[in-house]
Amino acid sequence: MRRTWRALPLVGLLIAVLSSCGGPAGAEDGGGTVTLRVGATGWKREEALLKFAHLDDTPYQVRWSLFQGGDKQLEAVRAGALDVASSSEIPPVFAAADGKPNFKVVAVQRGNTLNQEVVAPKGSDITSIAQLKGKKVGYVKNTTAHYFLYELLKQAGLGWEDITAAPLEPDKALAALNGGSIDAFAGYGNAIIAAHQQGARTIGSGRDILSGNFLWTASDETLGSAAEREALADLLARIDQAYAYVRDGHQQEYAKVVATATHQPLEEALEEFEEGEAQRRTEVQTVTAKATASEQTVADSFQELGALKQPLKVSAFWTDRLNSPLRKALSS
Repeated sequence: MRRTWRALPLVGLLIAVLSSCGGPAGAEDGGGTVTLRVGATGWKREEALLKFAHLDDTPYQVRWSLFQGGDKQLEAVRAGALDVASSSEIPPVFAAADGKPNFKVVAVQRGNTLNQEVVAPKGSDITSIAQLKGKKVGYVKNTTAHYFLYELLKQAGLGWEDITAAPLEPDKALAALNGGSIDAFAGYGNAIIAAHQQGARTIGSGRDILSGNFLWTASDETLGSAAEREALADLLARIDQAYAYVRDGHQQEYAKVVATATHQPLEEALEEFEEGEAQRRTEVQTVTAKATASEQTVADSFQELGALKQPLKVSAFWTDRLNSPLRKALSS
């Protein structure tokens, strides 16, 4: 039975807060409404998802910007060009490596770890990670690809020094893979989908290496505004509710949205969504000590690799400041 998806009760509070509180400089448009500048990777999935679930009628403005990775989103947050970033556990580690982060992790989105793979090009004789010894491997630096490639090499008895590691943006990595200038590529999302469409074969996966924790990060300036905190809590709750809407019998229709955006066959997009939700249901959660500890494990691995020059305490850039309003919004 089709479920009635109502506006969240928090909206009433938001309207009152937004009318009485101003955000930091640049946070309001000419009409005095709060504007959140939010990042997306690959394609504007959350924007399309909210529209599909009829939950895009927010009493605040959301400006979605597209980036090739969560690392680029965090760079934009650091530069003051973005208010909210979505990423895996890895980008915040590197964004905070200088000891001067101007952002905080405010929520965790549990999600699947599919399409996180190391692939070899069509016609390659490479069929396993162990065969990468002495090979040139492209990867997306400071992302999940960087992390799971390192862990897969360890599992195969290899070290980072056993390959020629080539940091590349996803589009350039695909061109290099198809052109023969790299022997394999560690990537994620649309880049892996495109690689398979061009005949690439999976030789390793980060599926069981990655935690499934995807982080929502906000600038300190954003967190300093009561109005923006309430708006962000509402937005994250809407995203959570939108995924529930899709699972409530709307998978086929949503797969059409995904297929159009990713240039996949409809059946493939539907299968990926259903397999992803079966592996780990997509849900927004508040900050917990367990989630913080998970990212600490990641940071420790990068220090072991030598990518971080000194120990990093990740709890320094996590906060439970959004927990109370987010918990209320999620339970509405």
